[in-house]
Amino acid sequence: MVGISATVADFVHAPPAMPDAVILAGRRSLINMVGTAIGGSGEAAIDKLAALLPAFSGPPTNTLIGRPERADMLWAAYINAASANIFDYDDTHIPTVIHPSAPVGPAVLALAETLASEGRPVDGRALIEAFVLGAEVTCRLGNALHPVHYARGWHITSTCGVFGAAMAAGRLLGLSPSQLVDALGHALAQGAGSVETLGTMSKSLSVGQAARGGLMAALLAADGYTGPEEPLEGKRGFLALHSDTPDYAAITGELGSRWEILNNTFKPYPCGVVLNPVIEACLALHAKGGFSTTDIMSVELTGHPLLRQRTDRPGVTSGRLAQVSAQHAVAVSLVHGRADLAAFSDKAVADTETRALGDKLTFRDDPTYALDSVQIRLLMTDGREILNVITAAKGGLGDPLSDTDLAEKFRDQIAWRRVLLDGDELIATLEELDHAIDGAVFLRKTQPAIFRE
Repeated sequence: MVGISATVADFVHAPPAMPDAVILAGRRSLINMVGTAIGGSGEAAIDKLAALLPAFSGPPTNTLIGRPERADMLWAAYINAASANIFDYDDTHIPTVIHPSAPVGPAVLALAETLASEGRPVDGRALIEAFVLGAEVTCRLGNALHPVHYARGWHITSTCGVFGAAMAAGRLLGLSPSQLVDALGHALAQGAGSVETLGTMSKSLSVGQAARGGLMAALLAADGYTGPEEPLEGKRGFLALHSDTPDYAAITGELGSRWEILNNTFKPYPCGVVLNPVIEACLALHAKGGFSTTDIMSVELTGHPLLRQRTDRPGVTSGRLAQVSAQHAVAVSLVHGRADLAAFSDKAVADTETRALGDKLTFRDDPTYALDSVQIRLLMTDGREILNVITAAKGGLGDPLSDTDLAEKFRDQIAWRRVLLDGDELIATLEELDHAIDGAVFLRKTQPAIFRE
């Protein structure tokens, strides 16, 4: 009987033809990732990582998206992954809440850019296919461990993403099935990531390491560096370490005919995905009006238990923590009627009216609610109750962002970053990525020479 690791390796080595819908979903995921990497590239945590380049990076051969510096291949993968995920504005796989593009996309792009410099460019279609394969492995591992893995405190994007990055890079390198199994073993040796770090700079370390570690895993395997025979299903392998009852069928079942990239979604707001319906409900109440936020006695959120588990964070003190705080998301949406990047900044967190309203929030868990649904109940000082129910939030599988929405989100992040980039040209180039002779050539267009005042 062929094991899980060998099955995954065989699939990556010789995948079936991908339907057009899968290629489109992969391209849209990469567009979204490049946009979030531009938007996050100027954050303090990314500045600090870039400041380490002189001490740790090799020759500056690769692009840092949204930044003027360059880095070696591994550090470019690391920093671009951290930038893409830092605002929690990147894609989200349902139901695992994995952000598959942040660890996988930067690894693929860094390798493709290096191969192009060596006269071996990767065409856009091959790049997208490698990315999709990496995302598939990432999300299927997540499905096998969901929901226990995240509930135990593992940052599932990083712990599963390192394997996806390894497989995507291995695909581009043309690794044999046995080499791909070795790469899975090297990814196992480098996996990390804790939910305890969310809302802090530390979170970016594991996401960056997932991209870097996965890429390094593939490069090592290509050079004959060997690993365990069963890194995924072994007695002390990845699955056994992270769940008492992993769902093996979630990894191998319908492999190549059911594609997890089709369950990937894009956020309309820069925060944890379970806050999307909360924000949508609150923005609708703000727009409707008819009440003063100072007259709200209490706010009750009814939703999936994961909403409380992920976002019950009162009294946050930074914009990063605000991205995973229901108290802040509710208050800033109701008080100011906004939920953009500025609404999750340090300045927004310091607003006294917002903080006061956030203190009035309570949760009610209901496992029958979907992740993209919520009920908000306002109890007013005059005895009124104001309700709003969201059954399928925008950005979820039931109401996905359109290409127009993604393009607007992309441009907004360029504006937030205050860099002189031609957003329309970049978007047009990325929308034709699957026809490009060199799939990584667009990266040069993401590197600004001038910053706006």
